[in-house]
Amino acid sequence: MSAGVAPLSPLQRFVAYAVVTCLWPISLVACGQQQSAHASAASTEAGTENGNAAVASHAPLAPISAGIPLDLGYVDRTSPAFARFRRWVDSAVAGDPGYAFSAYDAALLYRLDPQKKYCTLAITMIEREVEDAETAIADGRAPDIAGDSYLDVGPRIAALSMTLDACKADIGDAQRARWSAYAEQAVWNVWHFLRAHWGGRPRPWTGWSVDNPGNNYHYSFIEATLYWALASGNNDWMRFLHEEKIPPLKAYFATLPGGGSLEGTGYGAAHMRLFALYRLWRDATGDDIANANPHADHSIAYWVHATVPTMDRFAPIGDQSRSSIPEIYDYHRRLVLEARALGRDPDSRALASWWLHRISIPKMSNGFNTLHDLLPAGDADAPAPDTLFHHAEGTGHLFARSGWDKDAIWLAFVAGPYNESHAHQEQGGFTLFARDWLTVTENIWTHSGIQQGTETHNVLRFERDTAGQRVIQQHQPGTSRMTVTPGADGALRVDADLTGAYDGDAPVRRWTRTLDFADRKLQVEDRFSIAPGHRAVFQLNLPAEPRIDGQTAIAGRLRVRVIAPATASITKLDWRSVDSGEFRSGWRLDIAGGTGTYVVELEEASN
Repeated sequence: MSAGVAPLSPLQRFVAYAVVTCLWPISLVACGQQQSAHASAASTEAGTENGNAAVASHAPLAPISAGIPLDLGYVDRTSPAFARFRRWVDSAVAGDPGYAFSAYDAALLYRLDPQKKYCTLAITMIEREVEDAETAIADGRAPDIAGDSYLDVGPRIAALSMTLDACKADIGDAQRARWSAYAEQAVWNVWHFLRAHWGGRPRPWTGWSVDNPGNNYHYSFIEATLYWALASGNNDWMRFLHEEKIPPLKAYFATLPGGGSLEGTGYGAAHMRLFALYRLWRDATGDDIANANPHADHSIAYWVHATVPTMDRFAPIGDQSRSSIPEIYDYHRRLVLEARALGRDPDSRALASWWLHRISIPKMSNGFNTLHDLLPAGDADAPAPDTLFHHAEGTGHLFARSGWDKDAIWLAFVAGPYNESHAHQEQGGFTLFARDWLTVTENIWTHSGIQQGTETHNVLRFERDTAGQRVIQQHQPGTSRMTVTPGADGALRVDADLTGAYDGDAPVRRWTRTLDFADRKLQVEDRFSIAPGHRAVFQLNLPAEPRIDGQTAIAGRLRVRVIAPATASITKLDWRSVDSGEFRSGWRLDIAGGTGTYVVELEEASN
């Protein structure tokens, strides 16, 4: 080797080899292997799940130059929120980075306050990541960015891209080339999952959710692609997004009037990232996809109504893997901040402000989220909501309450599409809250937060009389339906047809559920038809041990009265007796004996 010439890193050697052999995606066009390295990615390899409809022709996207044109004009540099964010980054600069500190924060702060120390930190962090990736590739391993089906590719590539763009004056050509090769390969691998490779070694993966706009993984993939396209000035990637990914995204969310996510309220918090991508896409292209349909605006109302009257928890729909107990957290705050920033409707923006100033976290609770408090929350004196219920027709989620005071009684109900992996078998399930949980899915008391079966939800449990797998599971995909009829003073009637939840399973021939919610009471009426050799059990999951007295049971502050059948048998189950490691507390009340009908009344019990 010639004196004074540094040896090539493993990734540099891979880049050089790929350019010669046409393995590196950037060189594919020049090598003539396909018309575009990126434009056909979804059509050639995606389609493992929902599939994309044929994409209509679109007006061409104007060519871009390298750069991330994120509009930061909303940031008030004199605000307490900005001071908190700067302290967060300064602590990392001083050698004490907080949990989950990202180079993105340092690079973004450099844009707002161009002190060299911020770029020095961001560059050091990204260089370390790229070096680690090079080492893994040289060892024949995939780098960490490929882990968990590329789940973190979005924030990782966003951090690299923001650093590359904000700190470009301090990044040399050789370093830029190495970072670019790493980022390009990661993004290419996402969309070409069957041909994915690192260092020339095949690393195919499942392609999980590359074509599913309703899944949280998808937003990470779009985030990585958009940030990298802008930072690198890659018009192929921008065209790919414009023609193949943005249209299905818009079409999908147009089918969710009322806001929310079919993944539920746990993984549905990932819409905070989706809405941030809407903002960046608008700033980069002028295309306001957030307002192509009302989903973002409606999601403000969704989360306002999904929040319980004490303003510290929310409806536990679907998996709750971050925290089994559904407590309002930074992610929900960010989601509503992002939706508010996108909105054009002044009433929706005011509704967001009302909620943001009254939830249990008036500011981000963790340092790695302080960046998002730079988005303005609006007027603290915004008016209270003027409706007592919200029916998100697209998701099939309903929320209702007796008032907007903290002592109000609150109801949540599910009857809609069941088609996502993080959704639960809770079609027909309901939750009741008054100052605390009265009846709620057992899932919130579990260690995992992902108990998806019918047994843990407030539904009819259909069972076979034979031994073995007795419980009949709800069918995915399936669709239930409900109609909502509001009455006076917050009263509400819900008529739900839940037969579709068992589509294709002959034993459950029909199931309808009617809810009458009025005067701080809930009456539930079930009518069902099942095949011989099966039975239906009305089940309630409870936070406290029920005391059973004839056709009545009291559990904590909830009184349950069985109206029909008159001779129902009522038993209780201590969930800890099933698996104390998973089920940390909670009880289930089983009401059996109905041959076609159950009518059960629930109300607050006096002390």
